Amino acid sequence: MDIYILYYLIAGSFAGVLAGLFGIGGGMIIVPTLIYIFKSQGIPDAALTHIGIGTSLATIIVTSISSLRAHNSKGAVNWDVWKRMAPGLILGSLIGAAIATMIHGNSLQTIIGFGAFLVGLKMLFVKNKSLEENDFSKLPSPIGQTGIGGFIGLVSAIFGIGGGTLTVPILSYCGLKIQNAVGTSAACGLPIASAGAVGFLVFGQFVDPNLKESLPNGVFGFVHVYAFITVSFASFFTARIGAKLAHVLPAATLKKAFAVLLLVVGVKLIIGG
Repeated sequence: MDIYILYYLIAGSFAGVLAGLFGIGGGMIIVPTLIYIFKSQGIPDAALTHIGIGTSLATIIVTSISSLRAHNSKGAVNWDVWKRMAPGLILGSLIGAAIATMIHGNSLQTIIGFGAFLVGLKMLFVKNKSLEENDFSKLPSPIGQTGIGGFIGLVSAIFGIGGGTLTVPILSYCGLKIQNAVGTSAACGLPIASAGAVGFLVFGQFVDPNLKESLPNGVFGFVHVYAFITVSFASFFTARIGAKLAHVLPAATLKKAFAVLLLVVGVKLIIGG
């Protein structure tokens, strides 16, 4: 187990730096990385991707708390919008976790691969809309905001991400200036990750008993506790390094490099590599 703890530390450190550099939750990197580590650990294909997603969501609970505190200290979180979205985020994440647990492991891995590939394309070719001032007239009704939260939560739980890839452009389109869109998105990551992780933890209890017996120690439901603790610990500290590097390194070049990495990871997951 010692060598795998080292792998988790490396994965968490890498994800943390990227999260700090690009303002992402890290899920798009953590999920594929954990899939490869868990595969080398001998975790069966039937549970491999599910445990990767469930564990990723658990780690995002920690990183989202750190991120939302930082954004809230700058007044960037719109708590009114968050309160309306939160019920949808929670319900959507639980439904997403339930749906994901019913999808075969190999098919779910392919879905994750397509997700990583699409995010890579988005980072390469699509820029988030950036408003100078908030235009709250563009916001949908409170029920509409809850519905948006439900959609974001459902998709995020299936992919094991904090939702920033969806939340930032949607909130920007709905009239929030980019600082508030990013800050509110960071706060939205907490209910998404919390509900999603609980969903994978609970729904993972109902797997085939023979499959459950083949899983390593530390796996509860579809959450690998050892990986969760280690990855969270590493990413919490290295995210600060990434945030500092973001101010001294060429952001555009780094973003393109990361996008290409996601494209490669996505293709490898799709073809089962």
